[in-house]
Amino acid sequence: MPAPVGPFSDRTMTNSAGYELFPHEADMGVRGWGGTPETAFEQAGLAMTAVVTDPVSVRPETAVAIRCEAPDLELLLVDWLNALIYEMATRNLLFSRFDVCIEGSRLSGSAWGEPVDAERHGPAVEIKGATYTDLRVFRESERWIAQTIIDV
Repeated sequence: MPAPVGPFSDRTMTNSAGYELFPHEADMGVRGWGGTPETAFEQAGLAMTAVVTDPVSVRPETAVAIRCEAPDLELLLVDWLNALIYEMATRNLLFSRFDVCIEGSRLSGSAWGEPVDAERHGPAVEIKGATYTDLRVFRESERWIAQTIIDV
């Protein structure tokens, strides 16, 4: 698992899209950023995978469609991440590639991944769910940032 990075480090401002993890008591914070809310959501999904394993080790072999709806971007982020967690748990998958489209209050997306291989992926923890703690989706300069705490 990548080392936690402090909030809004220098690399946050230099990369066009990316993610980072930040510690939160017994849980883990995930933060994604990019030029659009969609990219920030995709990167938050990648950060969530990084809580479990190195996303580079996950092959994008199987596509899963995700649909959710919520009254605002923050609640939509929680719904998106919880939909990914549900798919990970019920299909025994890890994801490494994401595609998100947000139209109004609706999100349609896809996640690509593969079945968990304990030897190759060495999963560190099991994710229980995305929470409302430290939940924020906002624009800062030219970047959208999407973050929340993941219950592990």
